[in-house]
Amino acid sequence: MAKMKTIRIAAKSDDKFRVEVQAGKHTFYVDQAGNAGGSDGGPNPLEFFGASLAGCIATTARIVANQKNIRLHGIGMEFAGDFDAGRMLGKGQDNRAGFTGLRVVLEIDADMTAQQKEAFVEEIRLRAPVIDNISNPTPLIVSCR
Repeated sequence: MAKMKTIRIAAKSDDKFRVEVQAGKHTFYVDQAGNAGGSDGGPNPLEFFGASLAGCIATTARIVANQKNIRLHGIGMEFAGDFDAGRMLGKGQDNRAGFTGLRVVLEIDADMTAQQKEAFVEEIRLRAPVIDNISNPTPLIVSCR
């Protein structure tokens, strides 16, 4: 039977948009830009979402490379996603609140053919937990105490 792990994160917000996040030994901040009412004390939630995806892809790539003895010199990526801010602001319901599509372009620095890179990316896609959570419905419970 697979050994399951639990990830726990605590967060609290101030009287504006700044959110202090405690993740393990790390503290960081999520905020909104000054022109959106925040203090620009950190990336906004959607930027952190993209960063989470990028970090997961890079980490999974390193795990796969190590396991398959691939000399991965590095991996770069660009993330882009489109969303309708009006839905979040309560100014419309034409589109969903989240991203309508995501695009990630990887630049793999390794001695591999184009075909080998495609197989490597597919292995990453199948093994990266954040990709799995985006690609498949994940039960979510939001409650209050």
